[in-house]
Amino acid sequence: MDVLIHLFVGLHIIGIASLLGGFLTQMKAMGEGTARYTPAMLHGALTMLVTGVILVGLNQADDQSVNNVKIGVKLALLIVILGLVYVKRDDETVDKGLFGLVGLLTTANIFIAVLWT
Repeated sequence: MDVLIHLFVGLHIIGIASLLGGFLTQMKAMGEGTARYTPAMLHGALTMLVTGVILVGLNQADDQSVNNVKIGVKLALLIVILGLVYVKRDDETVDKGLFGLVGLLTTANIFIAVLWT
């Protein structure tokens, strides 16, 4: 079971890397007002959602404790991120505020995962 959990943790990290990497590559464009949500950002957020749900299930099946409040906060942030990226995915440009919000929420999600024990 540990190997399976570690596999999905790795996939979860790849998802967040895709989401954050897509944001970081668009930062210069954000300054110019031409930033847009990339397909990598959408796919990264979806990967995070799917692997996160699987990880919660695997940890509960393995009788490990799961902090449901932490998971709920992380899920709420991810739902907002997914909503923004999905709705605006076809727009040529995205407002700086909305684009920056995705980066902020993604970073917050990372720090919640790492620091909330």
